[in-house]
This record gives sequence, structure tokens and C-alpha cells, in this order.
Amino acid sequence: MAFMAVLESDLRALSAEARRRYPAVKDGAEHAILKLRSLSSPSEIAHNEDILRIFLMACEVRTVKLSVIGLSCLQKLISHDAVLPSALREILATLKNHAEMADEGVQLKTLQTISIIFQSRLHPENEDTMSQALGICLRLLENTRSSDSVRNTAAATFRQAVALIFDRVVLAESLPAGKFGFGGQLSRTSSVTGDVNRGINLSDSLDCESISGGPPSMRGTLTETGRLGLRLLEDLTSLAAGGSAAWLRVNILPRTFALDIIEFILSNYVAVFRILLPYEQALRRQICSLLMTSLRTNAELEGEAGEPIFRRLVLRSVAHIIRLYSSSLITECEVFLSMLLKVTFLDLPLWHRILVLEILRGFCVEARTLRILFQNFDMHPKNTNVVEGMVKALARVVSSVQVQESSEESLAAVAGMFSSKAKGIEWSLDNDASNAAVLVASEAHAITLAVEGLLGVVFTVATLTDEAMDVGELESPRCDSDPPAKWTGKTAVLCISMVDSLWLTILDALSLILSRSQGEAIVLEILKGYQAFTQVTQLWPACGILRAVEPLNSFLASLCKFTINFPAETERKSSALPSPASKRSELSVEQRESIVLTPKNVQALRTLFNIAHRLHNVLGPSWVLVLETLAALDRAINSPHATAQEVSTPVQKFTRELSAQYSDFNILSSLNSQLFESSALMHISAVKSLLSALCQLSHQCMSASSVLGPTASQKIGSISFSVERIISIIVNNAHRVEPFWDQVISHFLELADNPNPHLKNMALDALDQSISAVLGSDQFHDYKQSKSLENPEKMEVTLDKLRSLEISVISPLKVLYFSTQSVDVRVGSLKILLHVLERHGEKLHYSWSNILEMLRYVADASEKDLVTLGFQNLRVIMNDGLSTLPAECLQVCIDVTGAYSAQKTELNISLTAVGLLWTMTDFIAKGLVNGPLEENETGVGSIVKQVDSEKMEGETHSISYNVREHASYIDDIDCERLLFSVFSLLQNLGADERPEVRNSAVRTLFQTLGTHGQKLSESMWEECLWNYVFPTLDRASHMAATSSKDESRGKELGTRGGKAVHMLIHHSRNTAQKQWDETLVLVLGGIARILRLFFPFFKTLSNFWSGWESLLQFVENSIVNGSKEVALAAINCLQTTVTSHSLKGHMPMPYLISVIDVYELVLKKPSNYGGSAPDKVKQEILHGLGELYVQAQGLFNNVMYTQLIAIVDLSVKQAMLTNDNFETEFGNVPPVLRTILEILPLLRPTEHISSMWLVLLREFLQYLPRPDSHMQNEDDSQTNHEAPNGTTITPNKVAVSPGIPSYIFAEKLVPVLVDLFLQAPALEKYIIYPEIIQSLGRCMTTRRDNPDSALWRLGVQAFNRIVVDYVSKLTNGDPETTMNKPAKTRIWKEMADVYEIFLVGYCGRALPSNSLSSVVLEADESLEMSILDILGDKVLKSPIDAPTEVLQRLVSTLDRCASRTCSLPVETVELMPPHCSRFSLTCLQKLFSLSSYSHEVDWNTTRSEVSKTSITVLVTRCDYILSRFLADEIGLGEYPLPKARLEESIFVLQELARLLVHPEAASVLSLKPRLGSAIEENKENDENRSHLFVLLPSFCELVTSRELRIRELVRILLRLIARELALEKLSLAENNSSIRRHP
Repeated sequence: MAFMAVLESDLRALSAEARRRYPAVKDGAEHAILKLRSLSSPSEIAHNEDILRIFLMACEVRTVKLSVIGLSCLQKLISHDAVLPSALREILATLKNHAEMADEGVQLKTLQTISIIFQSRLHPENEDTMSQALGICLRLLENTRSSDSVRNTAAATFRQAVALIFDRVVLAESLPAGKFGFGGQLSRTSSVTGDVNRGINLSDSLDCESISGGPPSMRGTLTETGRLGLRLLEDLTSLAAGGSAAWLRVNILPRTFALDIIEFILSNYVAVFRILLPYEQALRRQICSLLMTSLRTNAELEGEAGEPIFRRLVLRSVAHIIRLYSSSLITECEVFLSMLLKVTFLDLPLWHRILVLEILRGFCVEARTLRILFQNFDMHPKNTNVVEGMVKALARVVSSVQVQESSEESLAAVAGMFSSKAKGIEWSLDNDASNAAVLVASEAHAITLAVEGLLGVVFTVATLTDEAMDVGELESPRCDSDPPAKWTGKTAVLCISMVDSLWLTILDALSLILSRSQGEAIVLEILKGYQAFTQVTQLWPACGILRAVEPLNSFLASLCKFTINFPAETERKSSALPSPASKRSELSVEQRESIVLTPKNVQALRTLFNIAHRLHNVLGPSWVLVLETLAALDRAINSPHATAQEVSTPVQKFTRELSAQYSDFNILSSLNSQLFESSALMHISAVKSLLSALCQLSHQCMSASSVLGPTASQKIGSISFSVERIISIIVNNAHRVEPFWDQVISHFLELADNPNPHLKNMALDALDQSISAVLGSDQFHDYKQSKSLENPEKMEVTLDKLRSLEISVISPLKVLYFSTQSVDVRVGSLKILLHVLERHGEKLHYSWSNILEMLRYVADASEKDLVTLGFQNLRVIMNDGLSTLPAECLQVCIDVTGAYSAQKTELNISLTAVGLLWTMTDFIAKGLVNGPLEENETGVGSIVKQVDSEKMEGETHSISYNVREHASYIDDIDCERLLFSVFSLLQNLGADERPEVRNSAVRTLFQTLGTHGQKLSESMWEECLWNYVFPTLDRASHMAATSSKDESRGKELGTRGGKAVHMLIHHSRNTAQKQWDETLVLVLGGIARILRLFFPFFKTLSNFWSGWESLLQFVENSIVNGSKEVALAAINCLQTTVTSHSLKGHMPMPYLISVIDVYELVLKKPSNYGGSAPDKVKQEILHGLGELYVQAQGLFNNVMYTQLIAIVDLSVKQAMLTNDNFETEFGNVPPVLRTILEILPLLRPTEHISSMWLVLLREFLQYLPRPDSHMQNEDDSQTNHEAPNGTTITPNKVAVSPGIPSYIFAEKLVPVLVDLFLQAPALEKYIIYPEIIQSLGRCMTTRRDNPDSALWRLGVQAFNRIVVDYVSKLTNGDPETTMNKPAKTRIWKEMADVYEIFLVGYCGRALPSNSLSSVVLEADESLEMSILDILGDKVLKSPIDAPTEVLQRLVSTLDRCASRTCSLPVETVELMPPHCSRFSLTCLQKLFSLSSYSHEVDWNTTRSEVSKTSITVLVTRCDYILSRFLADEIGLGEYPLPKARLEESIFVLQELARLLVHPEAASVLSLKPRLGSAIEENKENDENRSHLFVLLPSFCELVTSRELRIRELVRILLRLIARELALEKLSLAENNSSIRRHP
């Protein structure tokens, strides 16, 4: 055990210390050590006296060291309960002896031991031991020889002993546990509010009466412990009075110490005095008597009683008695309070007065104390009004600042004290402060205490009011019910009495100090007092709850006085109660004067906002005071001259930069707005009061606004403020606007009638915002839910309420419009209506009749602005609000729209109104769900049916309430009647004199028919066609024919130089007739649209054919006699109808034939318009015919197709006759012919009229170059062509005008015809093949006469395409080539003729042309080479079935072309152009190619035949060339040969050396029999060069040539001959390499 070890250690130390001088102590210590080892616990030590005895023995020696050790060990034994109570007397005797020792350490150890004894179980239980123990402390305390530390320790030990004694009294007497009281004076917090709250928390347990319902029962008997405490209290009272203490055996003791102990007991052991009668009597008779004597101020106090510390203790004790025991000591407390109040009047030292003020302040900030005092004294008729006296005394101290010479300094010091307190630091003077400064500080301290006391009273009243409200004695200011006539609750009566008796004194004092103070902290505290007396943040306001109107108005008026400082403001007495009129006069200010908001102003304004927020339900007429102040604030905020000083708060300090100087204005502005936004939380009566006050403020300012000057501007500002706040209230109370709506609207209408334009605009804006806010509220959102209520009665009530509200909201607009003649006001009312419709139109249900009536009236107005705004409203209705219109209003809406369409004020409005009629038809058409096309299974109807069926299938699973409602709404509408009403309007507008309007009407009429036609019934369509569609066409046609053709002048724009300036009109619209033509075009376009959409349905109608015929007659007449655009529109009308339905099979044959007949008839008739218009019309017709054929080609037969081709042919001839000089003038194809070329590919005959291919091709072949009449083959015109199957085809003969040359048209025609020809069926293709080849050949032969033309080039390209196509199909075995042999033979002959004529006569020639560039010449040469390549590489090398004579002709043609260079005399060779020699060499090379043989060649019969023919021709040509070369060389002698002749010879020798011939081709060479047999033997050898043997004589003659290159090539050839004859040398490799080096 640690205790045992420590004790043993102390014994050893004691033994060592007493070893020399005190052996008995040493032996006893050692003996105790041995004893201690046998003990195990403190209880065993307590029963063994040896241990205690050794320590007492050591103390009896009375040496310092041994005494210290002994006392320390005694403390340990007592602390561990190792000492029996019986040893207490012996221990106290030892301690008494040690207290008499002079050593300070021993004395301190003695006091420490006494303290431990009182805290242990050795606590004295009888008077003797108790007095002995306490006497030791008191003797050390009173001993003048004791040191300060000993005396202080003795005082503390005595205080602790007293506390322990009274704790045991409480325990022994079974009193409530705990110490009830403050334990001394309350410490001050950073604010008076904090002091009040803390006083409430610390005194909750003191007011037993309020808790238990009455005072506790008193007991007269005491226990032994209780008697000890009483004896102690009596001795202390005697010592405090300056007497002696018999029981404590003390003759004299400092009175201050004794009074301090008594004050401690009074404040901490309240239950002892309240429950134990002997103690209560001691308190009443002894302590109160002592304090009353000490409080006397009429005699000079001497000695200790006159010292401040004693006076402070006396006052504190008195304060405790008043605070804690006033209920039982009524008389004594009344005396005490009277004496305290008397001190404030007497001329006593300032410190004395300050002590009293501190006490009074403490009472004021303690809600429970103040409540008890007021109940016991002020509310008791026989007692003095002590609380009222305290308040007046404090107010008198505050008012003393007015008479002090140093008032300003004192006020500054007061502000500093409040500021220091707010920051949590103590305010102090400098150490070297002067006496004057100390005096000022003392005065300031007194004022501060007085102000805090007054504020404490205010906060206490507010706290008590809150308590009354918590227990239900008072109602919250937010409560909707009216207050009772008289309050009956105990706390409520208390609060009312306090307010009635104290408010005026407090208001005067606080307003005085507030007016004189500038410190931020003190201003904040005082304003909190203002707020607390009218309202408290988070607590309920006092005046407001109590409905104390006079105090409320007074405080508000006083507060408003501190809100804004105007330069023109004059001082007013704070005690006077300002009326609203005087208040308004205070707030008037010149706008030009600067306004400065001080921190006091800002905080006052914030306080006013807080009050208004909390008291909104009870302010009533007082709102006028608040609103006038807020209006002045609003002017200040919006004033450019207003500024704010720097403001800081105890919580947060703002650093103000110059750029942020208006932050206070922003905050105040936000607070100003939030006040009115919070009106949604007010009771409805409070809202009415607030609105009445705003209207009153506005009315008062309206009369003064007519006077010019700054005052008028201020009044307008106040009106603006009122209106803005009214709007804010409406916005935030839109859900319950009915009770005060009429009041607000009446004021707005009155304001709108004011002559001041600014006020008018203000009223209109306010009306706009108010109506929008109400319509945007939730009650209008719930309209559909109201209609769906199951309870019919409830639904009817709800709908009636909504109906009444909606009418009352919208009707002011109509009243405003019709009650004034001001255009501006009317414009404003229409703008408001526009905003309403745009934002909330879907929520309106009962006001449409009034709205439409108003808009109909506007349509007839002469002012453009009114008409424009009225139409904007109508447009919103038509676009967004039709679904909300009642069924009976739809016809009215249509009529209104028609009125705006017909008005003449603004053209754009008429145009847009016409478009709105289309919107109406879209809406109406939703009810037309059973049109005939819905049941049709084909065409457009089937599509509509399919879409609708899918839509219905998806919607049957989830049909919402809205859909059902809309369906039922549509069912209530007579859709047919409304639709015909719209059509009638559009038809009438279609005859409007303004072309823009009628065009728009026509366009809209047909667009609506096209859009909703599938929903119209058969009867409706018949009525539409015969009453609206065709009459519209007839009227437009009539007007176009009869209108004036005179040019009209545009709209006058202004004047320049005294002359009018008119708008320019385009020449196409500068007459009335042209404008009606435009309308007619639109009518035709509309008819085209509905025919395109609904023709299958129309053809089933009765009498539709007659309508169709009239339409055809109109089209014919329009094309022949109308303008170009009308003609084009008429053509498009027919064309659209036919092409749309021909492909689908919906176009009957009579309709199709009638269209073709019209086109043919029109083309045959001359037109009445000139210029390019006829060509444009013809182009359109031709395009239409091509498109018609494409779409309806399945319906065409031979007769119709022949008619179609005849129409096109007629157009070609007319174009060529009327444009015979067109090529020479422009060099282009005429437009009509271009159109024909465009449609020609579209006219391909279909399979069922394939015989028409011949008609088509022959019809256009006639426009290619033709031979002279005497060269024409008569068989070509009437020839029966036999088909492969043996049938005979006789082509239709079309009359052709002889000789219409047009090379330019032919150039464009050739590629088109070739494309068509290649697409033709095989039978028709091979019938027309010879004619095509002949025509292309004639095109190719135009090269000589017109080498610059592209016709021959196109002919060559086309011919190549045809030849390649034909040969490719023959080679591939295409079934198309299975024709009879005569037909094939004729085709090959025609090809051979073309090749022979063109190649021999037109290629490789020097043609006369100076305009062709080198690029063109190169292209022409390339074209020549291409035809040679096709002939030599494609035709003659392919396995074709051409006759032998044809093949021989083709090879002969190549030979003739190859002979160009060699056949010329040597003198003219050099004159030949280079391309001619190149052409000749190419032909020669083709002959070599045809004669050669290699393993890669696919050798066939045709190839063999061609090779045989070509080798013979080639050998002959080579022999001729070599012979001619030798002859020319000899003839020229020394002169060199021409380059062309030399190159030709070298080329021949090189090709001969390379040439290898097939044995079959070699067999046709004329060789000697001997050579022939050798060749036969060597037949297996592929390298057959038999052709060299034929030319050997020529080779031998060339050996002597002068040209080295010739001789080398001859030598190579001779070696090849030797090798063929097996006569070569052994070294064959050399010969072979030589051959390779010289090819």
C-alpha cells in the first residue's frame, strides 16, 4: 500500500531528525515502524494509539522541524481516516499550541490541518470543539504579529469552515440540497440583454412562490448542527456590529471580514433563512438592524464603517436581502429601498452614489427581482412604488447630463464604456489621468449604470411579457384573433401595470441619451431598448402584445426621429408625441441637399424594420408613421447626393472602401423590400391596414404632385414608393387577394386618371404587375383540379369563386380602356392585356367575351398604335389560347380576326391576321375526325387511316384527363359552321384591293384545304369546290382580264426638292393587271395542291368532270392569252395533278388524254405574248410531257406515244424555224431544243410499246446531217426489215420537213441518240443499226466542210461506242446478236463504208483550218488514232462473223491509209504535215500487227483470215516502199532523202525483222516450190519468217544503200534468211545479239 509506505518513510525521517537530541522520539518512531509493519489498513492504525502518539510526541517537542513532520503526518492520518474521533480534543490542543508558535511555516501547517479536520469525519460536533477549532483560525487572523500570508490563509480557512458548517446545517436540517444564490455580485456581460438573460437563468430556483404556489412552511426547532450554525451566525453579527463573540471567544475582529462572511452566508444559503424560523428571526432582528444602522447617511460615519469597502459590503448584503428575502421581509426591504433611493438625491461622494446605482442596476436587470418588487410594492396600494421610484431615480441621473458642464466629455466617456463592454474589455483611465478626467469618468460611470438600469427595466418587461405569452395569458402579435377587452392573467396584469407606470419616464430618458450619443455600442443598446419596448428579436414585443397604442406610437415616433438626418430638420422636443402630420413635415427635404446616413440612422432604421416585422398584425394606424419613414429612406437611397458614414458592429467590423460606400444603402433597401414581402405572413386585417396606409400616403402626395419644384418630385417619389410596395404586397398575397383587390385597383385607376404622365405610367405598370401576380397564383393553377372534384356542390362553389375572382381581375382593363380618351392610357391597358395573355392566357375561362369585345372595338380605331397592340393580343389568343376559349366565343374570335384582316390602318397586321385564320382552321379541324378519306383504303386516305389507327392504339392504354376534356370540348363545337365561316372570310379577303392581303388570303385558303382536306366530308368538299375554289378562280381570272394596265405609282415616301418621292415598284407588279396575275398564279397553285392531294377522291364526286373541263379550258386560255407567269402556273397545275397520280394508277385515261390534247392544241396555236415568254412556256410544256410520260408510261399505247413524239417533233421544227439564225448570233442551242434534249432520254418506250423505239430514233435521226436528195437510198424510206424470228416490221412514217440543217443541235443530239440506241431492245436495235451507222458516218464526214465543228468528233466517238458495243456482244456471244445473216452483213457493210470513207478521205489529211490550236490538233490526232486502234485491235482481231469481203475491205482501207507517205513524189513528201506521216506509219503498224503471230494470241478463224489477207497486202506494201526508197535514193544522188521517207523505210525493215507469221498465213505467200517444201518441213517451228524470202530481192538491192542504218538492218534480215535456210554460221549467238541491238 502506498499510504503505508509513505507513513513508514515519514517515521524514518522523524527518527533520523530526533536521533541526537530526542532519543525518546527516536525510539518511539522506530517502535512505531515495527508496529506499522504489522498493520495492514488505516482502520487498524486508528485503533493502535502508538502510531498517533509518536506524532503527537514529536509535536509536543515544539521544534520547527519535528513539528512540521508531525503535523504533516497528522494530516495524512486524518485524510485517510486513520484517527478515531475521540482523539480530536488532543489534536486540537496540539494545534492550539502550535498556533502560538512564531514560525510562519508551523502556523500555515496548523491552518492546513484545521481545514482538513473540517473536511474529514473528525468534523467538530459540539460547541466546545467547534469553538476551539474556529477560535484557532480567528486568533491567527486577529494576531497582529501574524504575517499577511498567515492572516490571509486564516481568513480563507475560516470562510471554508463556515461554508462546511452551513453545508452540514443544510444536510442535518434536511433542507433542499444545493446552494441557492449568486455567491456574490453578478458579473456583467457584454450587453444589458445578456445581463437580463443571465439573471433569469441564475434566479430560476429562487422564486419558490411562483414554482410551488406559496412560501415554504417554517420550522422552529433546530438540530445540534443547526444550533451550532445559529451560534456562529449570531457571533458573526455581533462582530460585524463592532462587538465581541462570546462563543467564539474573540473580543475583536475586523467588521469588514465579519460582514463579508455574513454576506456570503446570506447569498448562498437562502433555504436556511426561508425555512428555519430561528435563522429568519436572526436575519430580521439582528442582521437587518445591523444593515439599517450601517446604511444611515445622516450622521458622519467614523472608522471602518465609513470606508468604501465596508459600504460596498453593506450595500451588497442589502441587495441580497432585497433580492432573496423581500417576500418575507416586506417592511425591511421597503426601508432598504427607500434608503437606497434617498442616496441618489443626497450630495454624497460620487463613489457612494455609484455603489448604490450598481445595486439599482442589478435589480433592474433581474427579471424575477423586479417582478417581485413590483408585485409587492408598486401593485400594493399600501406600499411605496419602489420600482417607479427606481426608474425615476435612474432617469434623473441620465437627465443630469444636460446640466453638467462636462456633458460632452461625459457622453463620450459613456460611449467609450459601452464600446469597451461590447468588446468584452474593461474600460480604464490612464495612470496619469488628472482629477478632472477621473471626475468625468466617474460621472460617466454613473450615467452608464443609470442607462443600463433603464434598459434592464425595458428588457425585463419584455421578458415578463414573453413569460405571460408562454403560459397563455397573452396572445402573440401574429395571432389572428382580436384581443380581449381586459387582460386577467396575473403576469399580464403585471406587465400592463409596469408599462403604464414606466413607459413615459423610460422614453424620455432613452430618447435624451440617444439624441446626445454618437457611440455605436451605446446606440445599439438603446435601440435594442426601443425594440424591446415595442418588439424583441426572438421574444414577443411588449407594447404590441399588450395593445398599448399610446406607448407604441410614442416609441415609434421617437424612433423614426432618429432614422434619417435631413439638413433642413429642426430640433424637436422628445417629450412631445408627434402626430403623423408633424412627422411628415419632419421628413420633407430638398432633393438638392445632401443626405448623410450616420451609423445611428442606419441602426435606427434596422430597429424600425425589426419592429415592423414583428408588429405587423397590431400596428394598424401606426403604419403611417413607419411608411412615411420608409418612403423618406427610399428617396434617400435613390438620391445621388446621399452618402453613408462608416458603420461597424460589435460582431463584425466592415472595412469600407470608397467603391463600397453604398453597401449600407443596399442592405437597407433589401430590408425595405423584405418587410413588404413578409406581408404574406400577416393577418388579412393587417394587410388591409398596411394597404390603407399606403393608399393614404399616396393620396396625400397626389395633390401636391401637380406643383412644380423639388417638393413635387419628393411627392412623386413617395407615390412611387407606395405603388411599389402595394405591388409587392399584391405579389406576396396573390393567394388571398379577394378582400383587398378592389381597394388596390380603385387606387390604381384613380392614379391612372391623373394628368401627370409619370403617375399614369406608374399606375399602368402597377396594374400590369398586380394582375399578372394574381393570375400567376396557385388558385388559378388549380382550376382543372377544381373541375375534377367528385363533389358537385364543392366544385360549383369553387368555380363560382374563381369566376368572380377572374372577372374582377380582368374587368379593370376594359373599364380603363373605355373610361378614358387618352391614347396613352388605352395603349397601356392593351399592353397590360398583352402581358396577361402571354403569361397567363391559358388560365382564363370566364373573361373571354369581355376581352374579345374590347379587341373588336380596337380593330376599328384610327390610331396605329392601338390597332397594333390590339392585334398583338389577338395573335396571342389565336396562337396559344384557342383551347381555353369557350365554344360560344370561337365565332366571335373568328369575326375579330376578320376585322383585323380587313382593317386598312396597317398592312402587316392584315397579312398576319390572315395567317391567324389558318391557325383557327387547324384548331377547328381537330373536331373533323370522320372525313370520307378516313375510310378510303387507297391513296392519301389510307395513310391517314394508318397513322390514326396507330395513334389510337397507343392512346387507348393511357388516356389522360386533359385529352378527355379536350375531346369533350371539341364535341361541343359546330366545326363545319366555323370552318365555312373561315372559308367565307378568306374568300372575301381574296378580293381585297390590296394585293398582299388577297394573295395571303388565297394562299391560306388553299393551304388549309390541303392540310385538313382528309377530314372534310363529301358534302363539305362539294360545297368547297363549287362555292369557294372554282368561284375564287373565276373571280381572279375576271379581275386579271379586266383590271387596268396603266402603271401605278408607289407609296409616297416624302419630298425632295419640292417634288414627291415615291417607292419604286418592280416592273412585274407595276400595274393592277400584273398584280391580279400574281393572285391568279396563287389560285392555280392552290388548286394544283388540292388536286395533287385529293384527286382520287375528287374523281368520285358527281359533276367533277365538268369542273375538270372548265379547268382545262381555263388552262388553255391562260397559256394562249395570259401572261407568262399565269401560263406557267396553269401548266404546273395540270402537270402536278397528272404526275402525282399517274404512277399510282389513280389517273383515268380520259383525264390523261385530255391533258395531252391540251398541250398539243396549245403548241399548235400562236401565243399572244412576245419576247422569250413563248419559249419559256414551251419549255415548261415539254418538261411536263417528259415528266408525264415518266410517271404514266404504263398507261401509254402506240397511238398516245406517237402523239407524244409528234408533239415533240412539232416543237423541234417550230424552234428551228423561228430560231434559224440563233446559232450564228449566239452559237448556242435554242432553249426549246435544249429542253427537248433534256427530256429525250426520258422518252424511252417501255416494253409493251417497244416497237416505238424505231419511231423515236428515226424521228430524231432526221435532224442529223443527211445526204443530198439524189444520194439518198430510196430503200431506206420504205424498207421492211425482217426480224430474226421471221416477222416483218414496218416502221411508222412520220412526216418530216426536208432539210433543216442545224449542226449545233446535231452536236447535242448525237450523244443522246447513241445513249438511247444502246438502251434499245435487240430487235429494234438491229433494225435501226444501219441507219444509225449511216447517220454517224455523215456526221463524221462533216470534217472536211467544217473541221472546227465538234459534230464530226462527236460522230467519231459515238461510232466508236457503237462498234465496240457491237463487237463486244459478238465476242461474248450475247443473245441479242442472234439475228439473220443478211442483217449482220448489212451492218458490217455499213461499218466498212464508214471506215473506208472516213479513214481514207478524212483522216491523215492536211485539212484547211487556221483556228485550231495545237491542243485541239493533238486531240484530233488522238481521235484518229482511237478509231484506228478500235479497227485494228478490236474489230479485226476479234472472233467476228464478218464476211470475207468486208474483212478484205477493212484491211485494204488500212493499206490505203498506210500508202500516204510512200505514194507521194519525193519532192512533195517534205511538204506533208507531220501528223499525216504519223497516221500513215500507224496504219502500216496495224498491218504488221494484224500479220504477226505469237503464242499469246488467241488464234481463230477470223484472225487467220485477217492474217492471210493482211500478210499479202503487207508484203506487197513493203516491197513497194523499199523499191521506192531505192529509186528515190538513186534519183537524188548526193542529196539526202526526206526524213519521212527514211523513217518509213527504217520502220519497215525493223518491223520485218521482228515479224513472225503463222504458218497458215505464210501459206498464202507466193514462194518457189523448193522454198515452200522447206517451209512445210519446218512447219513445227513457230518462228516463221517466210515473208523474208519474198522480199529477198529487195534486200539484196538495198545492200548498196548510202544509209548506214539501212545497210545494218538489211544485214540483219539477210542473216535471218540464212538461219531460215539453215545456212547460218556456227556463232549464232552473235547474230541474235546483233538483232537485239538493232531492232
